[in-house]
Amino acid sequence: MKTLVCLPMIAFSLVCASTAQAQNWSFDARAIALGATGGSENLASSMIGETKAYRSIVLPLGLLQVLQDFGRLNPRHEEFDLIKTVEYAAAPLHYQLGRRENGRSAQFAVDMRNGEISRDLNDYRGFLPARPMRALGLASPTWGRTFRVHEGAGGAFQGIYVGAGPYMAMRTDLGVDPQLSEILASRTGVYMPNAHMQLGDDSDAQLALAVAGGYRARFSWSGASPAASTRDGLYVATNYKYLHGFRYERIDGRVRLDTDRNGLVTALPNAPSPLLLVRESSTSGSGVAIDLGLGAVVGPWEVGFGANGVGNRIRWRDVQRATYSMDDIVSGEDDFAEGVPAFSGEVVRELPVDYSGNAGYNADRWTAQAEFGRGYGGGRFRTGYEYRFRAVELRTGAIYSREKWNPTAGVGLNLGKRLSLDVAAFGTTANVARERRTAVAVSVRINH
Repeated sequence: MKTLVCLPMIAFSLVCASTAQAQNWSFDARAIALGATGGSENLASSMIGETKAYRSIVLPLGLLQVLQDFGRLNPRHEEFDLIKTVEYAAAPLHYQLGRRENGRSAQFAVDMRNGEISRDLNDYRGFLPARPMRALGLASPTWGRTFRVHEGAGGAFQGIYVGAGPYMAMRTDLGVDPQLSEILASRTGVYMPNAHMQLGDDSDAQLALAVAGGYRARFSWSGASPAASTRDGLYVATNYKYLHGFRYERIDGRVRLDTDRNGLVTALPNAPSPLLLVRESSTSGSGVAIDLGLGAVVGPWEVGFGANGVGNRIRWRDVQRATYSMDDIVSGEDDFAEGVPAFSGEVVRELPVDYSGNAGYNADRWTAQAEFGRGYGGGRFRTGYEYRFRAVELRTGAIYSREKWNPTAGVGLNLGKRLSLDVAAFGTTANVARERRTAVAVSVRINH
């Protein structure tokens, strides 16, 4: 039962996941160098993107780092490092510079798990959970095929889309007492006598299968000249997703750190349990989500708008509720006391609508593009620029998300008519402390 103390730490993993930019999971180093722009969250712009003349194969150099620490990523291993595990999960594909050992964060996670917090909280100085602590993320890629039911001149068509894919939604609200933050962030020893510091988290995760049926269409511009680009036209896309829920987990955890007159953690007699967990879980749910996209290409110009997750909700059935408490979080000798499980009926979880817009210009030798949006993680902005020589392509970009700017840059080497190598360097904050680190992505580009 002691491993249940890891559950409040799910907040840290959610913070990592929510702060991770699209580059951390992208297979295309060219797109990463351009800020991962181009309407990747817009269904219609994705249709336009399907006309690009290449495919990318990622070289997952980041997995070399994962394999080096593989033993410590096993929850049953005595040296299991939760912080490192969730940081690898947030950015597993690309090589990250400075992904060094963080003994303080690892020790904090281990001590939380074992219920043996150090009496001197200064032992954990240098490890400060990222802020802001509220985060929401959704990963719902869909793979499928469009069956064309009508085709017209100039590449126009209308069709029915059928596809499926995973649906994983995560939410966290982590609160850290200002006095505790002061201790963890200080460069010198800080002690808070007779304090009652709170560390609380309310997090949930949903896992489901999304089965999508939709509409795809491209309409040619009226009066377009025969010389018009094969990409020119108005693109329309919609998806109606039926969500079949497999797993719902919610953890509401509260930790209270009481200190004595010397500022050392102590156990107060006759006080409420300093560690309390409330867990809700379900293995059966159903819901819906609607994605809408609109895009247009006129010569070198491309614009688009998307709204994902309209009416996004899952109704979870037969939700089980259980409580766990621990009276001693210092000695490591105490164990969890488990309350009597109970069924709390149905729980409905809804997500906000995610809006995005993008614009781009494609000239013979250069490309410029930008994307903006607001949704799960607040406001965001991305931009990128590429200039193409005969054998070399130079790229640069930037991303603003969660009140932080991260730069991107890259180069493409054309090794022949059909083969290119793309390398990108980008800033990432996919770590608990939200430190800006540099990561490197590499992919092979097969040109059609």
